[in-house]
Amino acid sequence: MKKQNGNIIVAMVLVFLMTSIFLSGCGTNNTSGGKESKELNVFNWTEYIPEVTIKKFEEEYGVKVNYSMFSSNEEMLAKVAAGGGVYDLTMASDYIVPAMVERDMIEPIDLSNIPNFDNLIADYIDQDFDPGNKYSVPFMGNTLSLGVNPDSIGMDVSEIKSYTDLWNPKLKNKLVVLDDQRMIIGMILKSLGYSANDTDPKHLEEAKKKLVELLPNIKAFDSDSPKQMMVNGEASGGLVWGPEIALAQREGANFETIIPEEGLLITMDNWVIPKDAKNKELAEKFINFILEPEISAEIAQHQPYINPNKEARKLIDEDILNNIAIYPPDEEIERLEYIEDIGEAIQLYDRVWSEAKGSQ
Repeated sequence: MKKQNGNIIVAMVLVFLMTSIFLSGCGTNNTSGGKESKELNVFNWTEYIPEVTIKKFEEEYGVKVNYSMFSSNEEMLAKVAAGGGVYDLTMASDYIVPAMVERDMIEPIDLSNIPNFDNLIADYIDQDFDPGNKYSVPFMGNTLSLGVNPDSIGMDVSEIKSYTDLWNPKLKNKLVVLDDQRMIIGMILKSLGYSANDTDPKHLEEAKKKLVELLPNIKAFDSDSPKQMMVNGEASGGLVWGPEIALAQREGANFETIIPEEGLLITMDNWVIPKDAKNKELAEKFINFILEPEISAEIAQHQPYINPNKEARKLIDEDILNNIAIYPPDEEIERLEYIEDIGEAIQLYDRVWSEAKGSQ
């Protein structure tokens, strides 16, 4: 889930620039004669579903999956907004769903075609961003997590208890952080005692100053694969997606996860069906297939994100379920703060982000 939170307005501008790429990069839908197509066009985050899972769906249903990938919500929104029903299924972060509904970009989902929806944990369905799951079905999610290498961080790990500790001069040029304005600005707002979804211009101006002050400690902004800098020793600390810490640990990096005193930020990704999708029923079959316990668990083993499937969790390795970089401890669940749709206030976040990073 190497994602960057979306700027709807920028996305609309990008539509026209990306249309030619969009049209040349997608598979063909065969819908002649009113028959269901033998092809399904899926648009998803990079490295989110293993190829073996796609192959199993193709074999079970006798279809071809044209699997395309994006690396940001902006890219996804721009290409889906181009319309034409080229994509049958895509992924949207929770706070992106209302914006897509408002712009009539996605179709209602027929949950009667997705009986495995019953496998989902109640805490992850019927959320405020999509009451009744009329337009979306949860897939996986993650928290913004803090990981440090005790061998190279240059300070006692016990000294790092809060987001505010990231400003310690001892961390100069040692951090890799997400290139994600909603998450990083959200973290700074929380460090100041505000909500991560705060839209007060004065509070955002405070956040901009704090971000500028943090820049000397940031070695790199990276949302694509921040684990690499942790694995190869370039970064001693990471404010990244929790699964990136877990994957770095899997590759031998000595990183410990710290739960900040302010609490964690969380985001969930959801399947949505673009407007005028040519193969809506096949898309719903794919969602139902992904929610099969064995399939869902297989995906979680390859890509250890938060899995909202209660039946799949019975099949996932305990070391994954007990890793706090992936699954927050029970006592943290009530303190989780979701990233929300902030409407036109996103323009304030854009300005804060660009001005702060531009000051480097």
